[in-house]
Amino acid sequence: MVNEGRGRLFRRKDGKYLIYVPKDLAEDSMFPFKNSSSIEVKIKFKIGGERIIVERWKEEEEA
Repeated sequence: MVNEGRGRLFRRKDGKYLIYVPKDLAEDSMFPFKNSSSIEVKIKFKIGGERIIVERWKEEEEA
């Protein structure tokens, strides 16, 4: 079981930011997001903190 890995946050030439998740981590049977394509996620952080939280975006959160 792989429950952590070394990823990367980087900025593309077009100014967008991407988070790279290692393949072994994303394909682990216990990885919380099961999807072979892209999914919408909510990303949040606490001011002054060193962590981000990534959660599946739920439709009721759009309002």
